[in-house]
Amino acid sequence: MARATKLRVVGGRDVTRADHGDGDFSLPLGTACPNCGTALAGPWCHACGQKGEDYHRSIWRLAAEAFEGLTELDGRLWKTVPRLVVRPGRLTRDYLDGHRAAQIPPFRLFLIVLLLVFFTGQLNFQANRVNFNVAPVNEFAKTPKQVAEFKKVGEALQTTPNGRWLMSHSQAALKNPQAFIQAMEQWSHQFAILMLPIAALVLSGLFLFKRGVYVFDHLIFSMHSLSFQGLLLTGVFLGGLAVDWAGWFLWIAPAHLFIHMRGTYGISSLGALIRMFLLFVASATAFIFLMLGLVFVGLATVH
Repeated sequence: MARATKLRVVGGRDVTRADHGDGDFSLPLGTACPNCGTALAGPWCHACGQKGEDYHRSIWRLAAEAFEGLTELDGRLWKTVPRLVVRPGRLTRDYLDGHRAAQIPPFRLFLIVLLLVFFTGQLNFQANRVNFNVAPVNEFAKTPKQVAEFKKVGEALQTTPNGRWLMSHSQAALKNPQAFIQAMEQWSHQFAILMLPIAALVLSGLFLFKRGVYVFDHLIFSMHSLSFQGLLLTGVFLGGLAVDWAGWFLWIAPAHLFIHMRGTYGISSLGALIRMFLLFVASATAFIFLMLGLVFVGLATVH
């Protein structure tokens, strides 16, 4: 049975509202918004956007609400990931059509997966004793002819300002290789995020003449697609801790992309295959340039 409770609001006026004992702490209609003073016409203030809610409650209730928020996120996560794996086209299509409440936001999903990739990748490299280091020229130049060619390249670089910058910072990286590798690792997260707009722009070009498709659609598709590729790579990294053949699972990536692209854009099999090939070429080229940029950023931080 509902019980009446007194609630102190802005201006010292007491307002009676019904507390049904179900955790509803919404302010009654007509109450002045605690933030801007506008009379509430619903659960949210239409003037400032603040939720019309009374926060005078026990610490246990606040803790319970925080737990509910976490489980709600986990619930959406565990609903989103299986659909991303099994029915990626339907997942992306539902989001683009406005059915978003049951899904974790695509960018949040992408960031979670990105953290998993870097974490499991580090575990895999440590377990398999994979180390990245900076080697001096004499480890590559084995013959007098190769030494002469490297020397000639170095002399040519010294003739330009950019070349002198590259030579000086390369020498600094050789003297302090750990600082160079750490700088690249720190910047790798930001460079990985750049794959999202790059993929969206490439897809915009590939679907330039398809009506009703916008850059926003390609961005959501890219987030979902790269999230799956990251989950697959995470699984390969973890599997690599136990078996040597875990890398074979990477062949799932093109099959998943084919299903995802057809389901999202509603295109033919031939159209999906052609676009996949062009997307692969463009993505590989972009990845090479991103890696070069990562190297230059790493060199710029070492003195």
